[in-house]
Amino acid sequence: MSLSTSAKIIYPESDGQPLADNTIQFRLIVTIQGGIDALFLENPNVFVAGDLFWYPVEGEPWIRQAPDVMVVIGSPKGDRRSYKQWEEDNIPPQVVFEIASHSNTKTELEETKRYFYERYGVEEYYLFDPQPGILKGWQRDEQILQPIPRMSGWISPRLGIRFELEQGNLQLYHPDGERFASFVEIIEQRNLEKRAREQAEQEKIQEQQAREQAELAQRNAIPKLLAMGLTVEQIAEALSLPVETVRAIAER
Repeated sequence: MSLSTSAKIIYPESDGQPLADNTIQFRLIVTIQGGIDALFLENPNVFVAGDLFWYPVEGEPWIRQAPDVMVVIGSPKGDRRSYKQWEEDNIPPQVVFEIASHSNTKTELEETKRYFYERYGVEEYYLFDPQPGILKGWQRDEQILQPIPRMSGWISPRLGIRFELEQGNLQLYHPDGERFASFVEIIEQRNLEKRAREQAEQEKIQEQQAREQAELAQRNAIPKLLAMGLTVEQIAEALSLPVETVRAIAER
């Protein structure tokens, strides 16, 4: 009797390449991934990943890409070692981002990767090259990813975020107008808000102390004014106090 065996298909989880080639690229990837993840924080069925292998075809592990950032609307949040589309109700990433580095070529980014994304169902593809400060985008029109004529001010149909080029730097804005911030910027903002709250609380305490001191000074003045011959009514008017308060202190 012969036994038939089939080799298990291996889907690599890493290509051995770093997430980014430089600090600018890394910061942008992390900021975009985190900003979009935060945008859909309350939606359990939006998966956002950075530098994760996407396998669109079962049984063909050589067909893959690892977008710098990809967004899958319709797949649940959670950790994954790779994105195997056939295990995700066959939902492809609708939006992908690439941040160019010196190791990338124009052919790789604008042809090879774009054709891949076009073939396997991506609806929006955004490419930013930090060094010359060039931002490009493509949007699906039926079967083709067509170039977006003007990216500055463009609003993603799928995500609702706005793209801006400000002095050659890519800035993304949430639908409410809030700018995507890096982790350091978020911490700085939190520290500013914390210091503002502490200052406001300190001012509140100081105001309360000043009021208490003023009230104490008024009450201490009552016996002296009585000794000068002023009536309870006159003292109440002079100190802007209720007559009952002055009379209670006078009768002690």
